[in-house]
Amino acid sequence: MNYQESFSKLIKENDMIILGKLNMDEFAMGSSNKTSFFGPCLNPWNNSLVSGGSSGGSAVSVSQRICPITLGSDTGGSIRQPSAFCGTVGLKPTYGLVSRFGLTAFSSSLDQIGPITRNVKENAYMLNIISKKDENDLTSVGSSEDYTRLIGEDIYGMKVVVPNFYVSDLIDKEILDKFYTIIDLLKSKGVTVDFKDIPYLNYSVPLYQIIALGEASSNLARFDGIKYGYSASNSLNADDHFYNTRSASFGEEVKRRIMVGSFLLSGSNVQIYYNKALKLRNKIKMEFDNLFKDYDLVLGPSSTCLPYSVDETSNDPNKAFLDDILVIPVNLAGLPGMSLPIGFSSTNLPIGMQIIANKFDEKTIYKFASYIEKELSLNLNPRGDENE
Repeated sequence: MNYQESFSKLIKENDMIILGKLNMDEFAMGSSNKTSFFGPCLNPWNNSLVSGGSSGGSAVSVSQRICPITLGSDTGGSIRQPSAFCGTVGLKPTYGLVSRFGLTAFSSSLDQIGPITRNVKENAYMLNIISKKDENDLTSVGSSEDYTRLIGEDIYGMKVVVPNFYVSDLIDKEILDKFYTIIDLLKSKGVTVDFKDIPYLNYSVPLYQIIALGEASSNLARFDGIKYGYSASNSLNADDHFYNTRSASFGEEVKRRIMVGSFLLSGSNVQIYYNKALKLRNKIKMEFDNLFKDYDLVLGPSSTCLPYSVDETSNDPNKAFLDDILVIPVNLAGLPGMSLPIGFSSTNLPIGMQIIANKFDEKTIYKFASYIEKELSLNLNPRGDENE
């Protein structure tokens, strides 16, 4: 039985859990998995730490070998950040490549479904399966590409670029040190690596907040307890019914984001904030387009920090967004990005590297990632058992 046949058998035998979206931040709003209605999903490498979010449960279930493959949803890094925290391979595909039919919308212009797996090859096989045209999603593009076809090829002669923003003093030193070790490895293998200043990346978080929260307030308006969603009241007064239902059914983080989003879309604020954010978002897209005229890939760390304590509290509502500062630009530009494990910290916590490609060029990400994966040959099982 070849690898493709083995993989297909694996999916058939695990169909009920492979396609399940496990414990996640409420409405995918968060970067820690602490806002889940069911409580936090703990990091498999250290149960006192967060797993990352919003798709923390998806990453944990793969890392723990509960199931071989899961799906995550990525609006601003929610596949890649938990994959970095949990030591899994997580891909956010190009916007529109994978159908979002059945996904509860958070921010429609940013949301994307993608696979989380134990290794690069299984990730590519899964993308082969889920990247088909879907008439139920008007943004669905679909593809007949075989994303495994470049896996195993040499990376000699490739050109990659690292935005200086991705190696700033915002990044934890251990993460940077491990990332620079990979850069040295790439250079030794004949890869050209340049560092460049990329305009507008420092605006990614406020742009994301304006666009995502505005769209979230609109998308979640359907949860009114009448035609859609949980109902907490039998009041005949519509205003009281809406108030009671939405007060009881939404968590604090979701309420905060809906309120901010509603403000951003109110009256003249649409012109002042939302429309202006869309124009600046287009500038970021253009900057990436220009980069890919000269380079094959863009590289950087997946996260600014290592997993932190699940008991850590913060009075700063911006922290969840700042955790995703390195992964948000990919969503704003609609590009594909992968988090690949590249090693461990001094406390044995996984560290992830982000690999970004031009639109619909996931095959180059898989080629590059598989080469690094083979060179590093890491044991990514938190139980320490090398036999998968």
